[in-house]
Amino acid sequence: MKVATHEPSADQLSQIVIHGMQEKKAKDIVLVDLRETDSAVADFFIICTGTSDTQVDAIADSVEKEVKDALKEYPLHVEGKTSKEWILIDYADVVVHIFKQEKREFYGLEQLWGDAKITELEDFS
Repeated sequence: MKVATHEPSADQLSQIVIHGMQEKKAKDIVLVDLRETDSAVADFFIICTGTSDTQVDAIADSVEKEVKDALKEYPLHVEGKTSKEWILIDYADVVVHIFKQEKREFYGLEQLWGDAKITELEDFS
Protein backbone atom coordinates (compact mmCIF):
# COMPACT_ATOMS: atom_id res chain seq x y z
CA MET A 1 0.00 0.00 0.00
CA LYS A 2 1.40 3.39 -1.00
CA VAL A 3 1.36 6.06 1.69
CA ALA A 4 0.30 9.51 0.53
CA THR A 5 2.85 12.23 1.07
CA HIS A 6 2.18 15.90 1.39
CA GLU A 7 5.27 17.01 -0.44
CA PRO A 8 4.55 19.81 -2.88
CA SER A 9 4.92 19.08 -6.55
CA ALA A 10 7.64 20.82 -8.52
CA ASP A 11 4.87 22.57 -10.49
CA GLN A 12 3.26 23.91 -7.31
CA LEU A 13 6.60 25.01 -5.88
CA SER A 14 7.47 26.74 -9.17
CA GLN A 15 4.27 28.79 -9.13
CA ILE A 16 4.94 29.96 -5.58
CA VAL A 17 8.54 30.88 -6.46
CA ILE A 18 7.32 32.88 -9.47
CA HIS A 19 4.80 34.69 -7.28
CA GLY A 20 7.59 35.60 -4.84
CA MET A 21 9.61 37.03 -7.73
CA GLN A 22 6.67 39.01 -9.07
CA GLU A 23 5.97 40.44 -5.61
CA LYS A 24 9.34 42.23 -5.78
CA LYS A 25 9.01 43.24 -9.44
CA ALA A 26 11.64 40.86 -10.80
CA LYS A 27 12.38 41.32 -14.50
CA ASP A 28 12.56 38.78 -17.33
CA ILE A 29 11.21 35.80 -15.36
CA VAL A 30 11.78 32.54 -17.22
CA LEU A 31 10.64 29.03 -16.31
CA VAL A 32 12.94 26.38 -17.76
CA ASP A 33 11.26 22.96 -17.77
CA LEU A 34 14.03 20.36 -17.58
CA ARG A 35 11.84 17.30 -17.00
CA GLU A 36 12.34 15.97 -20.54
CA THR A 37 16.04 16.87 -20.61
CA ASP A 38 18.67 14.18 -20.19
CA SER A 39 21.02 14.62 -17.23
CA ALA A 40 19.11 17.59 -15.79
CA VAL A 41 19.87 18.34 -12.16
CA ALA A 42 16.32 19.53 -11.36
CA ASP A 43 12.81 19.55 -12.80
CA PHE A 44 12.78 23.33 -13.19
CA PHE A 45 15.13 26.28 -13.22
CA ILE A 46 13.43 29.60 -12.58
CA ILE A 47 15.51 32.58 -13.62
CA CYS A 48 14.93 36.28 -13.12
CA THR A 49 16.76 39.58 -13.04
CA GLY A 50 16.99 42.27 -10.37
CA THR A 51 18.17 45.77 -11.20
CA SER A 52 20.22 46.38 -8.05
CA ASP A 53 21.88 44.57 -5.15
CA THR A 54 18.96 45.60 -2.97
CA GLN A 55 16.36 44.23 -5.38
CA VAL A 56 18.24 40.96 -5.95
CA ASP A 57 18.36 40.45 -2.18
CA ALA A 58 14.67 41.42 -1.77
CA ILE A 59 13.60 38.96 -4.50
CA ALA A 60 15.53 36.14 -2.80
CA ASP A 61 13.97 36.98 0.57
CA SER A 62 10.50 37.14 -1.00
CA VAL A 63 10.90 33.74 -2.68
CA GLU A 64 12.06 32.10 0.55
CA LYS A 65 9.22 33.71 2.54
CA GLU A 66 6.50 32.78 0.03
CA VAL A 67 7.66 29.14 -0.10
CA LYS A 68 8.00 28.91 3.69
CA ASP A 69 4.58 30.47 4.29
CA ALA A 70 2.76 28.43 1.62
CA LEU A 71 4.48 25.07 1.89
CA LYS A 72 6.54 25.08 5.09
CA GLU A 73 9.56 24.27 2.90
CA TYR A 74 13.09 25.59 3.31
CA PRO A 75 15.82 25.58 0.68
CA LEU A 76 18.44 22.85 0.78
CA HIS A 77 21.09 25.40 -0.06
CA VAL A 78 21.46 29.12 -0.77
CA GLU A 79 24.48 30.73 -2.44
CA GLY A 80 25.41 34.28 -3.39
CA LYS A 81 23.70 36.24 -0.60
CA THR A 82 26.88 38.19 0.14
CA SER A 83 27.79 39.22 -3.41
CA LYS A 84 24.19 39.80 -4.59
CA GLU A 85 25.26 39.31 -8.23
CA TRP A 86 23.72 35.84 -8.60
CA ILE A 87 21.71 34.25 -5.80
CA LEU A 88 20.93 30.56 -6.17
CA ILE A 89 18.20 28.99 -4.02
CA ASP A 90 18.08 25.19 -4.26
CA TYR A 91 14.82 23.40 -3.47
CA ALA A 92 16.06 20.14 -5.08
CA ASP A 93 13.44 19.77 -7.85
CA VAL A 94 13.30 23.54 -8.36
CA VAL A 95 16.41 25.69 -8.55
CA VAL A 96 15.98 29.45 -8.40
CA HIS A 97 18.48 31.83 -10.05
CA ILE A 98 18.26 35.55 -9.30
CA PHE A 99 20.74 37.59 -11.31
CA LYS A 100 21.86 41.13 -11.81
CA GLN A 101 21.59 41.87 -15.55
CA GLU A 102 25.29 41.70 -16.46
CA LYS A 103 25.80 38.35 -14.70
CA ARG A 104 22.70 36.86 -16.34
CA GLU A 105 23.93 37.88 -19.78
CA PHE A 106 27.42 36.53 -19.04
CA TYR A 107 26.29 33.07 -17.89
CA GLY A 108 23.36 32.65 -20.30
CA LEU A 109 21.72 29.77 -18.42
CA GLU A 110 18.71 29.71 -20.73
CA GLN A 111 20.99 28.94 -23.70
CA LEU A 112 22.66 26.00 -21.92
CA TRP A 113 19.47 23.96 -22.04
CA GLY A 114 18.56 24.12 -25.73
CA ASP A 115 16.24 21.12 -25.57
CA ALA A 116 14.29 22.39 -22.54
CA LYS A 117 10.87 23.99 -22.75
CA ILE A 118 11.31 27.68 -21.86
CA THR A 119 8.37 29.83 -20.77
CA GLU A 120 8.77 33.58 -20.45
CA LEU A 121 6.49 34.99 -17.78
CA GLU A 122 4.88 38.35 -17.44
CA ASP A 123 6.59 41.05 -15.40
CA PHE A 124 4.29 42.90 -13.01
CA SER A 125 6.04 46.23 -12.91
